[in-house]
Amino acid sequence: MSIILSETAAKKYFGNENPMGQHLLLTGAALDATVTGLMKDIPENSQIQADMLVSMSSTKAIYGQPTADSEWTNHNYYTYVLLRPHTDPKAFQAKLPAFLERHDGTEMKKLQMKDILSLEPLRDVYLRSKRDGFVTGNMSNVYIFSVIALFVLLIACVNFINLTTARGAERAKEVGIRKVVGAARSELARQFLGESIVLSLIAFALSVVFCSLALPVFNNLAGKQISAGLFQAPVYILFLLSVGVGLLAGIYPSLVLSSFKPVSVLKGRFVSGARGLLLRKGLVVFQFTISIMLIVGTLVVFAQLTFMRKQDLGFSKDQILIIHTNFDKNRDVFKQSLASIPGVVSSSYSSSVPGEFNTSAYSEVENSKGEMQKTNLDTYFIDYDYLDQFGLKVVAGRGFSQAFSTDSTNAMVINETAARTLGYRDVAGAIGKNFSQWGRQGKVIGVLKDFHYKSLQQTINPLVMRVEPFGFEVISVKVRAENVPSTIKAIGKQWDAAIPNRPFEAYFLDAHFDQQYRAEERFGRLFLDFAALAIFISCLGLLGLSSYSTLQRTKEIGVRKVLGASVGSIVNLLSLDFIKLVLLAFVIATPIAWLGMHAWLQDFAYRTPIGWWIFALSGMTATLIAFGTVCVQAIKAALANPVKSLRTE
Repeated sequence: MSIILSETAAKKYFGNENPMGQHLLLTGAALDATVTGLMKDIPENSQIQADMLVSMSSTKAIYGQPTADSEWTNHNYYTYVLLRPHTDPKAFQAKLPAFLERHDGTEMKKLQMKDILSLEPLRDVYLRSKRDGFVTGNMSNVYIFSVIALFVLLIACVNFINLTTARGAERAKEVGIRKVVGAARSELARQFLGESIVLSLIAFALSVVFCSLALPVFNNLAGKQISAGLFQAPVYILFLLSVGVGLLAGIYPSLVLSSFKPVSVLKGRFVSGARGLLLRKGLVVFQFTISIMLIVGTLVVFAQLTFMRKQDLGFSKDQILIIHTNFDKNRDVFKQSLASIPGVVSSSYSSSVPGEFNTSAYSEVENSKGEMQKTNLDTYFIDYDYLDQFGLKVVAGRGFSQAFSTDSTNAMVINETAARTLGYRDVAGAIGKNFSQWGRQGKVIGVLKDFHYKSLQQTINPLVMRVEPFGFEVISVKVRAENVPSTIKAIGKQWDAAIPNRPFEAYFLDAHFDQQYRAEERFGRLFLDFAALAIFISCLGLLGLSSYSTLQRTKEIGVRKVLGASVGSIVNLLSLDFIKLVLLAFVIATPIAWLGMHAWLQDFAYRTPIGWWIFALSGMTATLIAFGTVCVQAIKAALANPVKSLRTE
């Protein structure tokens, strides 16, 4: 019964006193633990999170499980294995089946089941683990955002290439004069490439400053705690990246600008080639292809989120307060006291509630062939009021009732999926069938309509329920919608009176269940921000390109106006070419976006279809944005006085 505390926990319980040798009461006043060590606070990005560490021997005493670390069928704990240096993990894992057979083979054969031990590198747990119980991230999202970030960077490079080559005429005379006085093409190319790299390095320095300032906002948006130290350790990588971006964006313009012929440019006969014009149009298509793909992705993410929120979960989760008792010995006294609170409608005992972790139990249930089918089944231990309180519907047989004394010992209720897994096409066929589970034998008395007791990302699994008081840890309380704060306060007072050694902690089930969608919400918000950034950068490039294009056609616009052209016709003339490019981008982006978002939706067991309206809206949005951007310059040129543009003719 020794305990190690984090620095924060030691401060919480002992203030500025030396905690070494001090005592803490664990699980109420049941067990006395002595502080024998202090540890640094564990960083938030660590897979292992704890403010207190106790030994396995202490854990066995706390939970009353003296054989917890010697039962081969006990799967309640994770095992961390430190391999010796130079040990091959694959070779080590190859020995585990024989090892398990020696210790567990006889028991598993008796149960007609099989255990498998597998190794998983600790560094892979967060992003790649498929095990239940771990707090995990999503490697797919990491890949998605990495690709999006690359796309945004490429859009910026495209802008640089487009604008630099389009405005090449402005530096043509400089190139011509320098070549006349002896400058080689390679020297000019290095100069222009160097300018691009210098610009990239300046942008790199500014980005580090702005990212550091924006990091708290991003952490709040992403729901993570990323340290500013991110910009210190790999700074050389970021530096090399910025140089690489400068090379990527600058290599083509440097080759184009350094290739100008001095005789032509000094005579004023420099004209941008058709090949360069085609390249610039291709780059505009590339930019808006990415932008439209991001718009489609954003709409699909929010459509899926809306779909999940509107999906019928199959149970009532409104106005239900969840309280964990940790099996306190006075939990029955507390539950009985709830009946005296006017704002309480009902209360119920259970081992779990929808949206939370539930146990699974080795079970044998009679299937449609009359055989005892052996399997692990998700299991809820509930009281007689649970089904009514959560609005669960019985589609065959009946629910638990105190009118039947055997319901507390040998009755089981299963869901529709469990009935179908047992081979019953008509779920009513499961009624009256035999079961055996954890030393209990009896009959199936009812079949429940399937409900989503886990996230919509997972399919509904076979679930069984039994009345089993030893598993009652959770008290769910249905409260009236009126005067909720005062009702919660009254419940807290009853808790303090019955269980004074534990803090009163409660949450509403609907709020807890909604937390399952927080990751998708954050994903959608980040996707939206990335899409907006990509579109903004694309529009900056389009604005610059349209400005230069308009500048080159100033005299043409003047002549047209003198001959009677309207403002509208000139706007159409200048914008039509760019709109055609955006429409081409839409045609290219549509199948690519569909494939990408279809793959993303496969992570959800229940998903929304990708409707045609998503692509129509994305294309329309991109077209309107592009048209609005080009119109700024087109209208300005159309309204200009033609006398000024024709003055030199």
